[in-house]
Amino acid sequence: MIDYRDVNRASWDERVPAHVASPDYHVKQFEADPEYLSGVVRFDVPRLGDISGLRGVHLQCHIGTDTVSLARLGARMSGLDFSPPAIEQAQSLADRLGLPVDFHVADAYDAVEVLGASYDLVYTGIGAICWLPDIARWARTVAGLLKPGGRLFLREGHPMLWALDSAPEDPVLKHPYFETEEGIIWNEGGTYVETDVEFTANTTHEWNHGLGEIITGLQNAGLVFDSLTEHDSSPWNALPGLMTVDEAGEWRLTRNPHRLPATYTLQAHLPA
Repeated sequence: MIDYRDVNRASWDERVPAHVASPDYHVKQFEADPEYLSGVVRFDVPRLGDISGLRGVHLQCHIGTDTVSLARLGARMSGLDFSPPAIEQAQSLADRLGLPVDFHVADAYDAVEVLGASYDLVYTGIGAICWLPDIARWARTVAGLLKPGGRLFLREGHPMLWALDSAPEDPVLKHPYFETEEGIIWNEGGTYVETDVEFTANTTHEWNHGLGEIITGLQNAGLVFDSLTEHDSSPWNALPGLMTVDEAGEWRLTRNPHRLPATYTLQAHLPA
């Protein structure tokens, strides 16, 4: 039986060099400007608050640009991802920037075994949990990583966005909103950043998770739900031809953007 993780890992591994080289990840800006932050982290600074001195872990961190951004805000960060080339690039970036961030290769579900517990902050960014088939298991992993009083900070693509398929004039509902036993199998070339590279590992398995499923999973794992902010924008062109970018690099529907919750920021904590 084919393991979805092997299929997805092959796709991510192949795309790492293109992502590092792409201007969309701004690696050169990180190196040139000691105060530069990723757009995803910068967007949520008002909701993050002061994280100076917090011990944090970034799950599914990819090449680490959000992770080092959190470190630049003062957190003592670790990063975890299942792609060895991604972790190699993430560690190299942190080292070049002089940031004491440690990165680890592991599946997200194995994070507690690899990293232990007692974190003040578990952070997960855009386009992460769609690669996991069981949101309840993910929530238990988050709970296992946090120390009492620690919090989860999640910004993700909205399940409504993941359920859409772009049409010539308007997005239309096509894919499941709720978690399904079998994931959606895609076979698509390209990637979400600007690149001329042609890829060969183009099959992936993905799952959607409804907001209710995510919140219930966290509550069942012992966390207290704190806040949910839905945004009409995403940090990438999620529906090509239908969205317009603003000065901050956030993309919204060009016509009537209030129709679509494109992303959300969710926070929860483990009771002290």
